[in-house]
Amino acid sequence: MSERGPRERMVFSAAQLIRRDGVASTGMREVAAHAGAPRGSLQHYFPDGKEQLVNEAVGWAGRYAGNRVARFLAALDEPTPSGLFAEMVRQWTDEYEAAGYAGGCPVAAATVDCAESTVATREAAAAAFATWTGSAARALADMGVPEARAGALATLMISSLEGAILMARAERDVRALTTVTRELGPLLDAAVSRDT
Repeated sequence: MSERGPRERMVFSAAQLIRRDGVASTGMREVAAHAGAPRGSLQHYFPDGKEQLVNEAVGWAGRYAGNRVARFLAALDEPTPSGLFAEMVRQWTDEYEAAGYAGGCPVAAATVDCAESTVATREAAAAAFATWTGSAARALADMGVPEARAGALATLMISSLEGAILMARAERDVRALTTVTRELGPLLDAAVSRDT
């Protein structure tokens, strides 16, 4: 985090605090302290206040998740749709088994907290999900899933993952995560066109 400037540190810190505590419980002073930034810099970098910071944190999270898709693929010896999904899920099972169940997805947290009350945050969350889904859909298409199905399957992957994250946090168990990996994998691989 030290390589980032104060503005980037605050956006990152906001995303980390939102994923743990939600939007309502994440205060601007807490973000500044977490980021190691002077409190006065909040007004400088985020003149529209907390809503602007939250929306930027949500956008950052969507780009981060979208960029992770390529890194997950690069980690696979033979990229397959099921392998990609397993890697996407594994980051969560690894985190939960190593560090506990305190964190979730900041985009999901912002959606839960703000979808009905703050139009700009709902729109930022929708855009973040679109970024992530778009990256997954392109990866699926590159692996031979017909483009007509790639978007729908990417939506299925991400919505299954998000639901399993919520269940894992509630149950304090990775069962839901391992279940979606096992059950969705064959469906994803069966979508690969044999003509490619």
